[in-house]
Amino acid sequence: MSLISSIGLQGLTGLSSGDTVTIIYIIFFMGLFVFQFAFGTRIQVYFALNDIGRGLSKLKVMKEKSRKEAIDYLVNVGKAANDPSQRVDQFLDYVTIMPVGIDPQGLVNKIDHVVTTNNDRVRAEVGALVTQNNPVTVSISENLLEVATALNMIHKVVRHYYILGKKTNSYFTLIQLQMLMPMIIQESDALLNAVDSFKVGQPVGDGIGPVSVSKFMVGKEKRAIAKDTVMAISEYKGRKLYIVKADGPMAYVGQPGVAIKKIVEEMGVKPSAIVMIDAALKLEGEKTGEIAEGVGAAIGGIGVEKFQIEEVATTHKVPLYAILVKQSILEAITVMRKEIAEASERVVQTLQRVIEEKTKEGDDVVVAGIGNTLGVAQ
Repeated sequence: MSLISSIGLQGLTGLSSGDTVTIIYIIFFMGLFVFQFAFGTRIQVYFALNDIGRGLSKLKVMKEKSRKEAIDYLVNVGKAANDPSQRVDQFLDYVTIMPVGIDPQGLVNKIDHVVTTNNDRVRAEVGALVTQNNPVTVSISENLLEVATALNMIHKVVRHYYILGKKTNSYFTLIQLQMLMPMIIQESDALLNAVDSFKVGQPVGDGIGPVSVSKFMVGKEKRAIAKDTVMAISEYKGRKLYIVKADGPMAYVGQPGVAIKKIVEEMGVKPSAIVMIDAALKLEGEKTGEIAEGVGAAIGGIGVEKFQIEEVATTHKVPLYAILVKQSILEAITVMRKEIAEASERVVQTLQRVIEEKTKEGDDVVVAGIGNTLGVAQ
């Protein structure tokens, strides 16, 4: 036996059992570290791709179902003269290109023009497809097509980043998409659930504003004040109320900004307050139907209506008050739940208190019920 072999054997036999276990642990963790460094990212990419792939399959099913529901409604209820499938497929890829924002001068008016053109085109397209000239049916068809378009776009965007991340093996792209997938699926599921609500023509949670103000319009003369928007004049404890809401029971949100501007600038009304009632997205843990008060223009959207209302209020020094009813995104676009419907009575009480506290007898007050007025007459 050589000297080296003899020394090696003596060294090994000289180790205690504790030293042997320590060496084994060191070797194991070093191997684990090397394996993680060499293959860890690939394994995470593999799991991310599988997770995103499952979510993408769900989005595809949602997209196809919303498309089918829209086509079935156009055929069965709208009595489309011809098969609308091809026209609907073209509509799903329809895009609205927002104006350039390099020069902000007049940007809101440009956006308003583009959005108005888009809405007019959508209504014309639907009107050309259906033969039943019922405004409610037309409005519901518009909303169903908008849902199908939104789900189609969500599916295409997620698919784009999924394929891009897979092609480039980009861990950061895929892991970000994987983290966002639960929220994307949740919002897409809410949109799909909205289809059934629109088809039956029942009020949705977002209609709490119109539901509340419609109580002041009962028995009053109504007249059109803007596109898809009506106004009625009411009275409460010596104050004259100018009530504004979208024209129901069609599934529209109207143009409350244009309506308020006409009341103040064209009709010459000098309101002491503008009170807006709208739905507000609740935070997780908050109770559905809770009411919050505030100041400012309570209205969503891309900002055109909000700008118009704020511009009028600022120019004429009119205070803006807000009454908000909290609800989730799912509750806002599906059939109005009991908690939200019951909140309308508390909204009316809150509105009456705000009017009494912030105005005096003889004052004019503008009250706007903001939201989709599907199934809510006036």
